[in-house]
Amino acid sequence: MDNIDVYALTSAPYAGPLTFARRPFDRSLAEADIAVVGVPFDMGTTNRPGARFGPRAIREQSVYVGQYPWGHWPWEGNVFEDHRVVDWGDIADTVFWVGYPERVVEGVRGAVTPIVERGISVLALGGDHMVAYPLLAAAAAVHGPLSLVHFDAHSDTWDMGDDLNHGTMFRLAAWEGWVDPSRSIQIGMRTPNPDGCGFRVVDADELLDRPLAETVEEICDRVGDHPVYLSFDIDFLDPAFVPGTGTPVIGGPSPRQARQLLRGMAGMRVVGADLVEVAPHLDPTATTAITAATIALDLTYLLGLARS
Repeated sequence: MDNIDVYALTSAPYAGPLTFARRPFDRSLAEADIAVVGVPFDMGTTNRPGARFGPRAIREQSVYVGQYPWGHWPWEGNVFEDHRVVDWGDIADTVFWVGYPERVVEGVRGAVTPIVERGISVLALGGDHMVAYPLLAAAAAVHGPLSLVHFDAHSDTWDMGDDLNHGTMFRLAAWEGWVDPSRSIQIGMRTPNPDGCGFRVVDADELLDRPLAETVEEICDRVGDHPVYLSFDIDFLDPAFVPGTGTPVIGGPSPRQARQLLRGMAGMRVVGADLVEVAPHLDPTATTAITAATIALDLTYLLGLARS
């Protein structure tokens, strides 16, 4: 160790081990409060694949946006000082699930449930949005039926019987009782939503035609003190800002507006979260991954504040 410049390894974004925001890689989860878990799977997508590479791209950019010792702008404090955040790594079995999306449910749920049962909050990095289905199952098994706060361009409540993909999982999660639609809200939709399954839907026009504070207030009123699972699809944002996603839809909000909405949720009982649908090969500028890493850190702060 005498010949290794540890400071250079940990301060230069392009050098050193690659973990989320330089958090320690730890599968023992000793004294962990928040665990970042990658789910590199995209066989549930109905359009352009590539989100299996999302977790790695988000981690790579997180060392640029999360390297400041005083915290993550503009949040007050430093979540990494207040809570032990670790990078658990990826659920690597996804390589054996190629062509068999139904295996994701058992595999992801089996990996994540023991983490949640230990009282640790999970931030999952997808992967396509189908991975939220087993993540919700694991969280609901511990916390009971959850409020879902869902940021997306798509409702993901399509009725395709019992078919599971990244457009059906929230309908199925409601059927399973993992999500309580009457205490849940979906924000940013700009595709048809023939049957909302009881979810309150704030489409993109309603969101952007009124002050953001009104949507924040509605989220808080809808959820109350119920345990919350927060699911953020990167295509919630307009593709002018994040072209690297499988199913982009024009007419969405900006990253600044998204972050304002998230900061408005500070103090809610956020017990789990995911950020999904980053397909880095579709964006050679890496802007999508940079934005995703920034928002993933915002989610970490929400998880930390909920624990506090």
